[in-house]
Amino acid sequence: MLLEKLNWRYATKKMDPAKVVSDDKVERILEAARLAPTSSGLQPYEIIVVTNPETRAKIREIAWNQAQVTDGSHLLVFAAWDNYTPERINMMFDLVNKERDFTNEGWENYRKMLLDTYVPRDPQVNFEHAARQAYIGFGLALTAAAFEGVDATPMEGFDAAKLDEILGLRERGLRSVTIMPIGYREEEGDWLVNLKKVRRAKDSFISVVK
Repeated sequence: MLLEKLNWRYATKKMDPAKVVSDDKVERILEAARLAPTSSGLQPYEIIVVTNPETRAKIREIAWNQAQVTDGSHLLVFAAWDNYTPERINMMFDLVNKERDFTNEGWENYRKMLLDTYVPRDPQVNFEHAARQAYIGFGLALTAAAFEGVDATPMEGFDAAKLDEILGLRERGLRSVTIMPIGYREEEGDWLVNLKKVRRAKDSFISVVK
């Protein structure tokens, strides 16, 4: 079932602006990203859901005028932490202790190791690490969208600095990483919809070490 959905999905080039993705489908797509694994469980990114037409029109201008940004039902923006700080690391470790209702010496030693290792690093190195975690959630959101029968287009073609400005991300300690319009394809206007999906052959893509 999942593989069938992944074969069905493609980077939709033309979306039908009249079709809206239902709230329950959007929530399941977002929940898939929220449940994604991240390094040390820190979840160092957030997802901003943009539905406001004026805001999306501004984003389209700095995203190579890609129509899916405005024609899709929702625009998901994946934004990573701009840095690892003691407050952010401690927030997640404290949350784990609260939810599990106990503390563990090994876990607390691990907290100290991250604080000693991550915090002194260059902020750009930390942002790039956080951005890689965001991509894990991004991939699961793409997969969940396909599972829900919702079209999605992964995009890196945008001016990140300008997107950060439009959404006020820097003030929140965030930097945009990638965006994903979701909606429903408009087949008559999409040149890609009926073309064969092409991927490298398995034997040139996967190798096994025994």
